[in-house]
Amino acid sequence: VQLQASGGGLVQAGGSLRLSCAASGRTFSSYDMGWFRQAPGKERVFVAAVSWSGISTIYLDSVKGRFTIYRDNAKNTVYLRMNSLKPEDTAVYYCAARRGGAQYNYWGQGTLVTVSS
Repeated sequence: VQLQASGGGLVQAGGSLRLSCAASGRTFSSYDMGWFRQAPGKERVFVAAVSWSGISTIYLDSVKGRFTIYRDNAKNTVYLRMNSLKPEDTAVYYCAARRGGAQYNYWGQGTLVTVSS
């Protein structure tokens, strides 16, 4: 599966953005999908994930209640709705896919989110 992330940009603290990740192929609905981020000078970390069915989600503690991950299998797209953004959310955000509980081994190219104070 090939992934294309988009939707990043510059936003003031307290603002909102929605990231999208479009997937190619006809098997998107069989993949668990995740969002990760990498801040400048730091390692890439997990942010959120949604199961292949869309029923189960999990979040990094610091984004719980502010970020929402969801998917539209008919559109082969996963989204990350980000509200109440903080400067510490500034990072390149990557979407990723995995199947069958394996490691995430399909990655998008990343989209930059910059939150100004």
